[in-house]
Amino acid sequence: MTKNETPLQRLRTIMVRLRDPETGCPWDVAQSFETVAPYTIEEAYEVDDAIRRGDMDELKNELGDLLLQVVFHSRMAEEAGLFDLNDVATAISDKMTRRHPHVFGDKSYSDADAQTLDWENLKAAERKKKTGSDGLLEDVPLALPGLKRAQKLQKRAATVGFDWPDAERVLEKVDEELAEVREAIVLKDADKVEDEIGDLLFVCTNLARKCKVDSEAALRRANAKFERRFRYIETSLKAQNRDIRETGLEEMEALWVEAKTQE
Repeated sequence: MTKNETPLQRLRTIMVRLRDPETGCPWDVAQSFETVAPYTIEEAYEVDDAIRRGDMDELKNELGDLLLQVVFHSRMAEEAGLFDLNDVATAISDKMTRRHPHVFGDKSYSDADAQTLDWENLKAAERKKKTGSDGLLEDVPLALPGLKRAQKLQKRAATVGFDWPDAERVLEKVDEELAEVREAIVLKDADKVEDEIGDLLFVCTNLARKCKVDSEAALRRANAKFERRFRYIETSLKAQNRDIRETGLEEMEALWVEAKTQE
């Protein structure tokens, strides 16, 4: 790092060198927006994982990995004459200033709900300017995980009142959708089963939202719980020099209950 170079400037300089067609890294030079995008998503999840584990040292490292993705995309855009890292920083700074008129302007709100409503109105105006349409669902990214996208779609629709009034009404809908899944299974209609299970998952996502739970986070928590308990089964059987593949379901379920009890 040179005397007057900031850490962020140093990172950009490193990326410029890595992307140099003559003296850079062949792998970095060969990348494109499309090939780097999966790594960007992966790094965001690793940031989330570090936070959930409460590992602040690892969080620092994972945030660095995520920042590298921003610098990588920005450098590729700069090479193509589209924008650079400064433009990215300017764009988000402008957006945050614009969306917080109560902090950076003279607007005031009576409470957090009023501020949230105005936030959504500001975002809607930005969407209309960008897409030429005032459709509420216009720019919900297709690449989002299914549960996360369902949550966003529902949240957007709720801003205009298209929403169930409370969790109890959603629970009734869960029962209704579950009955339709059962009916489709009885009919042995594979396409119908997929359709109805999709409806059930969508409604369960709405239930999570009504209970102020992030559905994606809830599912990750369930995944972690399943892994913990299944590993307990494996470890218990290994301690007895037994192969899990030769163990009956009833015994595995008993060990599962044991793992659950210990938690």
